[in-house]
Amino acid sequence: MCDTLQSDLKLRSGVVAIPVADAAGTVLAHDITEIRRGEFKGRAFRKGHVVAPEDIDYLRNLGKEHLYVLKIADDEMHEDDAAHELVSALIGQNVQMDGEPKEGKIGILASEDGILKVNAEALRAFNELQDVMCATIHNNTVIKKGRMLGGARAIPLVVKKSSIQRAADFARTNYPIIEVKKMRRPNVGVVITGSEVFYGRIKDGFKPVIEQKIKSVDGNIVDILYAPDNLDKIEQSMRDLINAGADLLITTGGMSVDPDDITRFAIKNIGAKDICYGASVLPGAMFLIGYIDAASSIQIPVLGIPACGMYYKTTIFDLILPRVLAGEKIGRKEIAYYSHGGLCMTCQTCVYPHCPFGK
Repeated sequence: MCDTLQSDLKLRSGVVAIPVADAAGTVLAHDITEIRRGEFKGRAFRKGHVVAPEDIDYLRNLGKEHLYVLKIADDEMHEDDAAHELVSALIGQNVQMDGEPKEGKIGILASEDGILKVNAEALRAFNELQDVMCATIHNNTVIKKGRMLGGARAIPLVVKKSSIQRAADFARTNYPIIEVKKMRRPNVGVVITGSEVFYGRIKDGFKPVIEQKIKSVDGNIVDILYAPDNLDKIEQSMRDLINAGADLLITTGGMSVDPDDITRFAIKNIGAKDICYGASVLPGAMFLIGYIDAASSIQIPVLGIPACGMYYKTTIFDLILPRVLAGEKIGRKEIAYYSHGGLCMTCQTCVYPHCPFGK
């Protein structure tokens, strides 16, 4: 064994190397990866595999001249055991491990449909700890059951138990760092405002847009009502929808600064609380969200969509709706977080949500 390899191995606690030529009959202490450019990347030999004489040439073709054999001390653990410990501490509800560790890493999967919630600040702090890592997709991503959400592992092949315990304790203290919240199936009442639409001067363009967006979240539309630019009419339309069983109200139009734009005042007049008007997102700067106390002691969210929602495929409405359906209370602070990443690039071909918008 060359001096360089010997020196390197001194830095690896519990690791002993043997020449491949002498490896027949030994047990592999870790997975061995094979990469064929453009074809395959994966496990060629599993940890625990007993090396057979016919494996020797194959291993050499993979660039292996030496194999590692582990001697793990009482205060150490193997990367696979460490990964299992870490992921167990990181995940919360509706999230599961992707089987057993592969090459020291465990994938993190959604076990239910919903919206991914990642405590991004805690995840960053977790990754500042020694000898561990975890990477995820973006917070607030709407996901389907079985989707890969992230992965975690210990960095060394053999790691100190104290390092893993410290990281796991941190994750449990900040539990849950990764979870999926289910989204409820809403009963939606829609009020499309504007005298020009109500009196038939122009054709309504909002109805098909709203129907498509509610269908995408498996929602039910109780009714779609039209109201002129009249406070009493808009207020009554919203009351009628609540009485008809709507547990989510959507209003369209009337959210700007023109004298006839009175929808937001009608929302306030029927008792909406915690109103947040204006958003650091484009398109959608005139967006409104508030909450109406219903007779059944629940709060009915009301989302006011400005006219941009009719012209742009993706707006702030698409960012906020899933969070509302997951039971989150959205206010000024939550909306302000969207300022970094809140500018839609209006690409010629929209690929949302596979883009930076809202992230």
